[in-house]
Amino acid sequence: MSSTPLSASPGPLAPADRALGPDLARGFMLLFIALANSHYFLSGDSVRGGFPMDGSRLDSAVTWFVATFVDGRAFPMFGLLFGYGVAMIVRRQEALGPKGVRHLLWRRAMFLVVVGFLHAMLLYVGDILAAYGVLLLLGAWAVRWRDGWLLGVAAVIFTLGAFPSGDSMSIVTDPPDPSMLPPDLLTMLSDRIVAQPFIMLLGPIGFACPFLVGLWAGRRRVLEQPELHRRLLTVTAVVGIAVAVLGAQPVALMLAGVTDVPSRSTLELIGPWHDASGVLGGFGYAAAITLLAARLSKEGRVVRAIAATGQRSMTFYLSQSVVWTVVFTPFLLDLSGPLSVAGTALLATMTWVSTVVIADRMRRAGYRGPFELLVRGVTYGR
Repeated sequence: MSSTPLSASPGPLAPADRALGPDLARGFMLLFIALANSHYFLSGDSVRGGFPMDGSRLDSAVTWFVATFVDGRAFPMFGLLFGYGVAMIVRRQEALGPKGVRHLLWRRAMFLVVVGFLHAMLLYVGDILAAYGVLLLLGAWAVRWRDGWLLGVAAVIFTLGAFPSGDSMSIVTDPPDPSMLPPDLLTMLSDRIVAQPFIMLLGPIGFACPFLVGLWAGRRRVLEQPELHRRLLTVTAVVGIAVAVLGAQPVALMLAGVTDVPSRSTLELIGPWHDASGVLGGFGYAAAITLLAARLSKEGRVVRAIAATGQRSMTFYLSQSVVWTVVFTPFLLDLSGPLSVAGTALLATMTWVSTVVIADRMRRAGYRGPFELLVRGVTYGR
């Protein structure tokens, strides 16, 4: 252990000292996460990529929108912001020394693994917190890598992810996994105890590239000091979002029913390209929101409310899963069949709006949020 006592290091930033850009991005991100997660519960006679094919024209339009702007784009932005946040912790805890910082990050990682595992077992089997915990257990070593290593390894992982893959067949044969819609509590627990380790251990592979880029960006405080990085942010926003939108079209148009299902070899190309372009889109979203934040006043009521949601992102990410569990679980409301794509998108949006309202009230009351307080206590011992 480091000879420097934990109490001698600074704790988390006070809300008043936080930069607007990262918090605003996290707040918006939760809307994308809600839209991305909720449609995978839907069932029907024919389901592609989590979207029933027997809906209305409005459903087709919403499917195209979500497949173009949300799916495979939200989680890379989450990964980038996660890495960025880790870089901020490392910068503020330099007094602990490399070993002390690493132990601090490991405590945070284990908290994420435990909470994420319970989240997956009891609420949403597609949990990402445990995967991020595993990633941080390994990534705690990467925080000392040189910039070239961070970006080089990220580029290699990105390139490998863009290669053709047989996993893309799930785009056309992707009904809800049985562990997502269990018929009873016992089946839910028995199915998820098998599925969760695979998600927890394989998930970090897909999140590693954004995480490493986030570490690099956090070292330079790119999202905190947009005035010093305006050109980088502008290029990233324009190019990243443009590539993401164009790269999504083969899959998005197919899922919306505009084009026919292509051959297997074509699917193995367009699936990975949809995801790879989405990584760049996640970077573009973070850059665009940061540029927007630079033009906004922290005093705006809506801005403060969304930023407050971002400051409590773990609490509200978990709270979304409570909604999905109640609404879709067969032994509860069981609405995975009756709800349409458009109706589910509306549910996701209203869930996010509700969390923004609650977050703003918590901000005014000076309350951080239960899971933020827990992770703070485990990480910093205070």
